[in-house]
Amino acid sequence: MGLERRAAAPTLGAREKRVRLAVHSSRLSRREFALGAGAGIAVLGLPFAVVGQDPSQGWEQAVKKVLGDAKPIEGKVLIDMPEIAENGNTVPFTISVDSPMSETDRVKVIHIIATANPQPGVAVFRFSPLSGKATVAGRMRLARTQDVIGIAELSDGRFLTSKRNVKVTIGGCGG
Repeated sequence: MGLERRAAAPTLGAREKRVRLAVHSSRLSRREFALGAGAGIAVLGLPFAVVGQDPSQGWEQAVKKVLGDAKPIEGKVLIDMPEIAENGNTVPFTISVDSPMSETDRVKVIHIIATANPQPGVAVFRFSPLSGKATVAGRMRLARTQDVIGIAELSDGRFLTSKRNVKVTIGGCGG
């Protein structure tokens, strides 16, 4: 009457323990999954530059790709950059074009090209009439002393351009 025995929990044999251990170890932890996903996203993004220029393509080809056969009007793009950049890793810039920014008369796109960078296309900025002003500012990397070219594409198909020479004391693109 009080001597009831409970059935003992079945014990796992050595083979069953190995199988369970193998199944458990094949699961990814959250940390492993996050690290793997982050690495995969980073690797997928490496081949794509901001502009998508081929690194072997020179700055002349980058300019030709933007302009085609059009003849740009010189000196109408204001490029504000330091004359001497002590560190090419982070060179500040402001590029602006005087434009009414109406539906029919506006800057559509500003292209920035650095003539001595491994990938000359630095950035492309697109504008709408709602943009208000055709002005962009930021920081760019410059490999060494070089010209920075700003090209503005207008809504009527014309192109405006300017060039600014920047002396770099410490290169920012691995050079």
